[in-house]
Amino acid sequence: MSRHYYISDDLDDLEVVEKELEQQGLSRSQIHVLSEKDADVENHHLHAITPFLKKDVVYSSELGAFVGIVVASVLLVVVYLLELHNSAVGWLPFLFGAVVVLGFCIWEGGLIGLQVPNHQFKRFQTLLDKGKHVFFVDTKDEQESTLAEVMAHHPRLREVTNSQTPVTP
Repeated sequence: MSRHYYISDDLDDLEVVEKELEQQGLSRSQIHVLSEKDADVENHHLHAITPFLKKDVVYSSELGAFVGIVVASVLLVVVYLLELHNSAVGWLPFLFGAVVVLGFCIWEGGLIGLQVPNHQFKRFQTLLDKGKHVFFVDTKDEQESTLAEVMAHHPRLREVTNSQTPVTP
């Protein structure tokens, strides 16, 4: 699948584009609108990004899990090297401690992710702050020509390539 990004300031035009794409066979789940004006997007019956996905909770939680695995592993290696597991308590408290450390790191990563924009959409933040909307479409290879055909009828939409950082028009 490929993802195509378009910048617009006209939700009416985006509503027409979404309907045309759906009539051409693209499903609603392939079409999304990222905007700071969620109520306006909802009023135009567009498929908006949920507030949860606008934040970086999932990605930050994954980073937290990675850090937690490293810290928990270091904890268990230190216990093994110092032979603390040979005491009367055995491995159980140290394994429990490693699980608690892992859980804490995942939780902390999620909390950090609630405070930052999604890393995939961070490059659009200045445009979103200026009232623009990001319209993006996920297409299969056989749908590329359909997308190009529909977008050719909407010259006000400005395409942004995946590697390009958008600038304010």
